[in-house]
Amino acid sequence: MAWETRFSLAGKTALVTGASSGIGTAIAEVFADAGADIAGHGRDTARLDALGQRISATGRRFKAITGDLADPVQTENIARQALDAFGQIDILVNSAGIAVTGPVIEYDLTDWQHTMAVNVTAPFILSKTLLPGMMERKQGKIINISSQTGVIALEDHAAYATSKGGLNALTKSLMTEAAPHNVQVNAICPTVVLTEMGQELWSAPEKKDPFIARTPLGRFGEPVEIADMALYLAAPASDLVNGAILMIEGGYSSI
Repeated sequence: MAWETRFSLAGKTALVTGASSGIGTAIAEVFADAGADIAGHGRDTARLDALGQRISATGRRFKAITGDLADPVQTENIARQALDAFGQIDILVNSAGIAVTGPVIEYDLTDWQHTMAVNVTAPFILSKTLLPGMMERKQGKIINISSQTGVIALEDHAAYATSKGGLNALTKSLMTEAAPHNVQVNAICPTVVLTEMGQELWSAPEKKDPFIARTPLGRFGEPVEIADMALYLAAPASDLVNGAILMIEGGYSSI
């Protein structure tokens, strides 16, 4: 099999949550470039429409889907809409996530519960809904966009870190059930990525500079770098990779 084929998504369909911004947008675009049809979920309909126009220009199909991932009923409906649009979903990318930061002793319980609903429960529901078809076909990929804070501690990130640690644990548990059916489940744990959310949370020099100083590579990430890793995990090239928690953070957690 030629390398182009090993990294091709031709004939595949993917559901990407959070596709209207940041990492999700980059993943949807990279997957479409690799040949996949995309069901893109997001909250911003104008951005989804613009993404759909760019993807359609490549000759790939695009289905825009909206819905609140904090609502279990709407979350399952997101998966159902993707299935209705394409008949089957070969690749699920749980990219959508929220980050409400702050000290534990001042943290609002509502923000905690909302973070868990979007960052952990929604990926569980989407995986639960789409896994049966993948298992039946003996082929499928689930890619969870986690965070390095799911592995290492970071001040003022207790809720976000807990949700991403839970997502990492969900990744491994799903793998044990999916692997016998030739379905691969993996997680990507990025450093700060310069999305709009990343820039908003990490623009202050007093916060940014010490973090970068602790990172051997000396910089934050770009959305396309996470998308390229997701492409590897979605493509046949990674068929032996399963239950992996892949760090992409410039060496931060290695020192």
